Amino acid sequence: MAAINPAPGTDFSEKKANPFEAPSSAIMQPQSDEEVGEVRPTVEMNDYEKQKAAEGEARFHRLGWKRLTIVLIVEAVALGSLSLPGAFATLGMVAGVILSVGIGLVALYASHVVGQMKLKYPHISDYPDAGRMMFGSIGYWIVSVMFCCQLIFIVGSHVLTGAIMFGNLTDNGACTIVFTVVSAILLFLVAIPPSFSEMAILGYIDFASIIAAIFITIIATGVRASDLPDGAASVAWSAWPKENLSLAETFIAITNIVFAYSFALCQFSFMDEMHTPKDYDKAIVTLGVFEIFLYTITGALIYAFVGPDVKSPALLSAGPLVSKVAFGIAIPVIFISGSINTTVVARYIHGHVFKNSIIRYVNTPMGWATWIGLDAAITVVAWVIAGAVPFFSDLLAICSSLFVSGFTFYFPAIMWFMFIKEGKWFERKNLVLTVGNALTFIIGVIVLGVGTYSAIWDIVHSGNGSAAAAWAFYDR
Repeated sequence: MAAINPAPGTDFSEKKANPFEAPSSAIMQPQSDEEVGEVRPTVEMNDYEKQKAAEGEARFHRLGWKRLTIVLIVEAVALGSLSLPGAFATLGMVAGVILSVGIGLVALYASHVVGQMKLKYPHISDYPDAGRMMFGSIGYWIVSVMFCCQLIFIVGSHVLTGAIMFGNLTDNGACTIVFTVVSAILLFLVAIPPSFSEMAILGYIDFASIIAAIFITIIATGVRASDLPDGAASVAWSAWPKENLSLAETFIAITNIVFAYSFALCQFSFMDEMHTPKDYDKAIVTLGVFEIFLYTITGALIYAFVGPDVKSPALLSAGPLVSKVAFGIAIPVIFISGSINTTVVARYIHGHVFKNSIIRYVNTPMGWATWIGLDAAITVVAWVIAGAVPFFSDLLAICSSLFVSGFTFYFPAIMWFMFIKEGKWFERKNLVLTVGNALTFIIGVIVLGVGTYSAIWDIVHSGNGSAAAAWAFYDR
């Protein structure tokens, strides 16, 4: 069904859409770029279109805070946890723990600000809408590109992790290109359900998968350490950063930690499906505390048991047999966590293209056809990215530096200063929050500038980052 233009003489009176009622007898569309969420009728719908619109509205507003927590865990807890022991090995135990806890707390607060923004401006349905609120139409398009690129990069990271997993399970029994293709196909299939509440059902499997894989890895590395001649005490871990540490190495490790706390990216999109959005803080606090505990324990213990030679992703450090077991258990988290990012970016693009058509509800033949086609296109782009940047830590560093720095840090700080704070920033009641948000903004800008430089420098100068290595990825 093609997009429908307003008929001459249409009444453009403002009206808010109520997600709990069947839509009026008209297709709804935004009034203008500046007033997302203010909707107006266009043309009359027939009975079939009314039914599909009502079903669609009901389908996309079923998310409670418990399911939101699971969806956030699915989106956040995956690749980040596998990269942290390597970051600890670079930064040392003391700095690793401080940064894991500190960045986690800052990310938790920033996510709280994102939720405040959504409650104050309910018409914001995704991060690009917030970009329009902050910077106008230009901001909308800039944030849209950042939003889509970040999510597709994350899917690419999961394609790469899936290839690593298959290579480990089969002892590289096939060329890497085959493994990336298989990974991409699985990510495509799991991303077909368009509703986040439906994805939350798979999230319970994902949650059990990542917890089991992490703890198997921790136990296995602990047992291997205890079997050393002098026991775990002989592992050469250090409280301090490794010697001759370069700026690039430092910030790649830091940005890997930043990547682990990137859950604010999809929060607007997830909250838009909540039936009670004011409950979001329950989900955010639960996720934040869980992540900080899990990441810090994972990074510290595996580094303490393995030492400076810990691999990234960390499952590779568990020994040949146990790493196969751990990777086998981690299969759901690799593909479920990756696919939800496909769903988020596909929902954004699909909803924007078909904003004034029932096609956007993905419950008609044309809706399903366009949805599956878009799902496939996004997966193909992610697969190409995985092949172009076939090294785990640098891919995460690029994502964190260019995009997560904004979505997790400086954008929420800007939102607070522009829309959330009440009164002047220097008033006594605002001083603590002013300092906190200013610090959050500074952290984001530093990660953006220095982190991007470090990731690019490492790709250019390291053996793994050379162009020849990238192309050789397809020959292995």
